[in-house]
Amino acid sequence: MSEIVIRHAEARDAESLRQFYALPEVYHNLLQLPHPPAELWEDRLKPQPGRRQLVACIDDQIVGNLTLMVEQNPRRSHVAIFGMAVSSAFHNRGVASALMREMINLCDNWLRIERIELTVFVDNAPALAVYRKFGFEIEGTAKRYALRNGEFVDSYFMARMKG
Repeated sequence: MSEIVIRHAEARDAESLRQFYALPEVYHNLLQLPHPPAELWEDRLKPQPGRRQLVACIDDQIVGNLTLMVEQNPRRSHVAIFGMAVSSAFHNRGVASALMREMINLCDNWLRIERIELTVFVDNAPALAVYRKFGFEIEGTAKRYALRNGEFVDSYFMARMKG
């Protein structure tokens, strides 16, 4: 298997990320909508305070993405929230773990983050397994959290505390 390379996303990645997030198997477990416009990803890749965009590449192909957002409110500046997606063709190959390791390294060693938060659909077993592997714990359940394929789905609130 080729090496997984984690790097910061760049403006040139906008079209690849648009195509990646347009796949039904990707947006199914996210809060993304089908048919993302090119402008959406062009805007998301512009520098924004507190936002870090990581991509996982295998053989120069983007196979995963993690967006980390450090809270800008001074009272929550010790908190980061993230979202992640991995192409279904690359599940069970270590892509999610590689993204998680790099994100946690950034948070723990470079960004002064004490708490990392996320939401995940309760039926997304592969994601739950990865998050638990990296020390995330369920803190609560949001009933009817989001609409997916015409039905409301519950979501877990999860977090990881440093140290």
